[in-house]
Amino acid sequence: MDSAKPRPRQALSINGAIKVSLLDKILTTKRAEIVELERRILPEFPEVPPLEFLSGSAGDTLGLICEIKFRSPSAGPLSTTMTSEERARVYEESGASMISVLCDGQYFDGSYEELVRARQGTTLPLLAKEFIISHVQLRAARAYGASAALLIVRCLDDGQLKHLISTAEDLGLTPIVEVVTEVEAQRALDAGAKVVGVNARDLDTLEMDEARAHRVIEQLPAGTISLYFSGVKVPSDLEKVAESGAKGALIGETLMKQENPGPLLAQFRTAARRLQPTARGV
Repeated sequence: MDSAKPRPRQALSINGAIKVSLLDKILTTKRAEIVELERRILPEFPEVPPLEFLSGSAGDTLGLICEIKFRSPSAGPLSTTMTSEERARVYEESGASMISVLCDGQYFDGSYEELVRARQGTTLPLLAKEFIISHVQLRAARAYGASAALLIVRCLDDGQLKHLISTAEDLGLTPIVEVVTEVEAQRALDAGAKVVGVNARDLDTLEMDEARAHRVIEQLPAGTISLYFSGVKVPSDLEKVAESGAKGALIGETLMKQENPGPLLAQFRTAARRLQPTARGV
């Protein structure tokens, strides 16, 4: 199966003119990068920590997934005062459950090597956050120390999604499948996703819709582990996340704008300890 060829996508049209979305540009870059990645000699797979906060063995409070990224298309340049190693250490000391590391270079100033640097500063599980369209990217994520890898439904057709979920599991990675809409959520479930991250930000338009994200999470079936992505800015935002039934929340740009994210993350951790995800009915 050629998993490096993403599914055909409908072009955006504005006033009759075709507009290439940012996601399309990123995927074009990924296809070129995969050719180079296939030539890379990868390290042997290291031991990686499990995602305890997803299993419940770390308690029933809302998990906090804290992100390392040095730039984003929506926010521009972010703090580079701390290295990935230093920031990962502060995240763990301040109450993070997991650390998400951007691996895209052109648009987010990340790399697979940032996984290694983050691993040097933490014992927490790492999520390789990348625009994955090939098994080669999954192997790289595992080789550089990730416990989980992001698979974005909008980047893949149904066959590719199912194949990459299975491949990730075979490699010892937890596939976290990102969706935006109800339709994408159903595609994820049909492909075998067990952990679904619902993004409040539309990947094509970059517009935020928190109400839609909460609605998608609330409609996921019992037994599905759900995570809330994007838009968490202040500790009180975690209340609605927990009410939706999400097991964890990703906190990205809010922390990456901090030269020292420790004090703010500690506030998020205090708020999270008071919250339990709402159980969804069968």
